[in-house]
Amino acid sequence: MNTLETLFSRKSVRSYTGAPVPDDALGAVLKAAMAAPVGMGQYQDVHLTVVTDVAVLRGIEEAACAFMNRPDAHPLYGAPALIVVSARDEAERGGITYENCAVVAHNMALAATELGMGSCFIFGALMPMRQSPELRAPLGLPDGFSPRCGIVLGETAETWEERAIPADRIGVDRI
Repeated sequence: MNTLETLFSRKSVRSYTGAPVPDDALGAVLKAAMAAPVGMGQYQDVHLTVVTDVAVLRGIEEAACAFMNRPDAHPLYGAPALIVVSARDEAERGGITYENCAVVAHNMALAATELGMGSCFIFGALMPMRQSPELRAPLGLPDGFSPRCGIVLGETAETWEERAIPADRIGVDRI
């Protein structure tokens, strides 16, 4: 795929085969994260945690289900990997904490699309960890960091086709 084909075919994938993510694919996705722009080049304010441990994934999902009061939900969609994007708490003062993390996550989602792997942006499932040091403890985050967003990642039976993108999907003013 070229860049525009990747952009126009990327989609949120919510069904996974369960096969482990190959190391080379994971490496490529992480390299895409490293290529993301971060405000003022403050890369030390962003941290990535790759979670493939089934017990940790289950714990994150259970906490999210309890938080949302939806015990039968599966907010990680059975994906074999979750990459959590965290930020330094003090960075909140800079006003771009979530923006930095979101662009890192989006770069990873685009790389996954290019590699033919499914991905889905994750936000709500990480909310309980932002509020509870006990829930985020399994992530082993550096002191002063908390999860902001992430992506689930994995092999899927879904395919990608270029989507028609409506020209008026987002309002545009030209001045």
